[in-house]
Amino acid sequence: MTRKLLVTSALPYANGSIHLGHLVEHIQTDIFVRFQRLIGNTCYYMCADDSHGTAIMLSAQKQKQKPEDYIEAIQKEHISDFNAFYISHDHYYSTHSKENQQFSEEIYQKAKEAGAIKTKEIEQYFCEQTKLFLSDRFIKGNCPKCNEPDQYGDACEKCFHTYDATELKNPYSVYSGKKPVLKNSVHYFFDLSKFKTIIYDWVKEDHVVQAVKNKLQEWFDMGLKDWDISRDAPYFGFLIPETQDKYFYVWLDAPIGYMATTKNWCDKTKKEDFETIWKSGDFEIHHFIGKDILYFHTLFWPAMLHVGGYQLPKKVNVHGFLTVNNEKMSKSRGTFILAKEYLKHLNPEFLRYYYASKLTTGLDDLDFSCDDFTNKVNSDVLGKVVNIASRLAAIVHKYGDGQLTVIPDSAQKMLDKIRERAEKIAGHYEALEFNKAMKEVMSCADVANQFIDSTAPWAIAKTDPVQAIQVCTAGMNACRYIIIYLKPVLPQIALGIEGLLNSNSLRWQDLTGVIENSLINKYQHLASRITVEDVEKIIAT
Repeated sequence: MTRKLLVTSALPYANGSIHLGHLVEHIQTDIFVRFQRLIGNTCYYMCADDSHGTAIMLSAQKQKQKPEDYIEAIQKEHISDFNAFYISHDHYYSTHSKENQQFSEEIYQKAKEAGAIKTKEIEQYFCEQTKLFLSDRFIKGNCPKCNEPDQYGDACEKCFHTYDATELKNPYSVYSGKKPVLKNSVHYFFDLSKFKTIIYDWVKEDHVVQAVKNKLQEWFDMGLKDWDISRDAPYFGFLIPETQDKYFYVWLDAPIGYMATTKNWCDKTKKEDFETIWKSGDFEIHHFIGKDILYFHTLFWPAMLHVGGYQLPKKVNVHGFLTVNNEKMSKSRGTFILAKEYLKHLNPEFLRYYYASKLTTGLDDLDFSCDDFTNKVNSDVLGKVVNIASRLAAIVHKYGDGQLTVIPDSAQKMLDKIRERAEKIAGHYEALEFNKAMKEVMSCADVANQFIDSTAPWAIAKTDPVQAIQVCTAGMNACRYIIIYLKPVLPQIALGIEGLLNSNSLRWQDLTGVIENSLINKYQHLASRITVEDVEKIIAT
């Protein structure tokens, strides 16, 4: 029985370019989405730019632009970068939309009717240089628990402790670098404690991995705090109904962007009904996020969905951060690598494979190492996979006029070994254990290459071309199976091999069949080997 899924990545903030850290998540999500489609499930992939907040307002002012024009230009850039890495969004939208405003106001009103909205006067940091109240993301200081410096005003990226911005030690404004002052202001709060049972029951049902459950349990034990959902003018966002100078905090309308994007897509394409996806239970909702936004997606978001009458996510999948050569990404060190900089020097599919070879279902950070990247790409993608297609196709055209024949009995054991891994590889893809899936696939490639090397069709061809072409036919079938396994990770290389084999669009179900007595095309170049020096070019000096 096929499944129906709606899958999302966290929304990139519309105040900067896409970098290799963003791509960890989008590549992870895209591999999962492509796998679901490959095995025959209905799977839609929604994303958008997170387009509100003070930072965007100020950046637009610096550029002497309206915020709307500023975010539109950023969105075009983001879409271009994602397309270059073959990220297969069904729709990529913006949180600055009429649909998002409608859903934000609707959920807010329902929360109000449920008695979950209250107001209180708070002390808030104010930057005297910019004349702005500072939201959590625009004040930094030392974590009140572990004393890590340069932490934002809501949660520590090192120890994951959550706190109020006023608890930071040595606070400073991100805008001016100066110490802010405290001022009073009336804010609107979402009473999260009203939904503790709903959230707790949802967490218990295995919608998150155990490591996330453990973190959530800590937050439950500490007691769920009221959530400040308002920001003071001036602010680029949606005005809170029945107020004149209070705006929805960007983190209220950002996740609602998943719904707004779906609604816009449904209205445009007429492919699905919005309420069927978000209310009926016919669809599984899967979110992919980084561990830094865990709090919002596993506490606030389920509460918002529940009070709004929408279904809660089937899975919230959480990944770690990206490091470069075992160091935190840093502009000063030149390791803050933009997608567009990578694309100037390297094949985008190489990054897809490298991330896949390292991604697990855990929260551990993922390291980009120049040496490791070079070795993995050359050894696995070029040496073990592409090499099969290139050398066998040459023999088939030289000695067999491009015509595959039949698979010899001597090759059956080799092909069976490769095909029998299908269930295990599918299980790893489904569980987001991509590193294990890649190990299995490369083990299959080893089996195929050992068979090809031991039979040496290039040598046989000189005296027995018929037998040589039979061996090549077996090898090309092995390559076909391997590329089906790798299609979620290497979509363009898969497309090239499909073209070579005249196999159209290969599906998972094609693992049960073989290609014999068929014409193949001449091999067209698919990818080139790289050096460490090539990789180091993406790191600024």
